[in-house]
Amino acid sequence: MAVKIRMKRIGAKNQPAFRIVVADNRSPRDGKCIEEIGTYQPLKKGENVTLNLDRAKYWLSKGAQPSDTVASFLRKANKAAATPVAA
Repeated sequence: MAVKIRMKRIGAKNQPAFRIVVADNRSPRDGKCIEEIGTYQPLKKGENVTLNLDRAKYWLSKGAQPSDTVASFLRKANKAAATPVAA
């Protein structure tokens, strides 16, 4: 079974919102998913992505392939987690 980490649209018309999900690549975009690991709200200013980085790393270690957009979110989250926060 090929597993993908991708986005699932949940927003209303002209109000896009997405969940970042782990799903079988054969399931439809808004169909059944294995696990929800985050959200993305493109119209929100500032921090518009929430992501459970531990679960994402778990699924990547099991062979899940992220979509291009989710891969960019993962790169940003890894970079943010690696840099120390200045007090």
